[in-house]
Amino acid sequence: MAIMMLFKVLNGDGTCYNGGNGSWHLPVKNPDGSWTAGEWMPAIQGDLEPCSHGYHLCREQDLLRWLGPAIFEAEYRGEMIEAEDKIVVREARLLRQVETWTERTARLFACDCAERVVDLCGDDPRPRRAIDVARRYAGGEATEVELAAARDAARAAERDAARAAERDAARAAAWAAERDAARAAAWAAERDAARAAERKWQSGRLMEYLNGNGA
Repeated sequence: MAIMMLFKVLNGDGTCYNGGNGSWHLPVKNPDGSWTAGEWMPAIQGDLEPCSHGYHLCREQDLLRWLGPAIFEAEYRGEMIEAEDKIVVREARLLRQVETWTERTARLFACDCAERVVDLCGDDPRPRRAIDVARRYAGGEATEVELAAARDAARAAERDAARAAERDAARAAAWAAERDAARAAAWAAERDAARAAERKWQSGRLMEYLNGNGA
């Protein structure tokens, strides 16, 4: 039976990013490059309930919904229940940090998602420029001033757009400049005619980045 890969999205210091309280025990990277897993989190008492009671972990297909600053591989033991966009478990721990998920790869992934719908903006150059500047910024070839100007221009294009599809495409470009990969992916999929196929592409592209093959 295939082993299910599981993830936890947190702030880099182990504090919760997508709601919840407290901190997780962080794994430690050893001098030889291996990882020592973090301690098991205290066992949850009572009935598990999605979004309210239990430790929430992501499967590969869930990551788009929960993307944040730091991604950790995780494991669980004991009881588990599956929800639509997460699993809920009684005990969990972090195994290692996914080091390929950085500010650079998050921004590049956001650009990838935005590019797939930017044609909806028609001849307006502002969203395309925002994506281009965001890519160059990720490579150290654009300044923060250029990035902020391109982001603001993409937001202006969103305000000026007459059609909802144009607004969403411009918004995806603005989120790419912000490196908010989750929102860029969401807006890119919002107006796609084949949303399920687009989400499948996004999940595959995200895993390419996490596996070190995205850029």
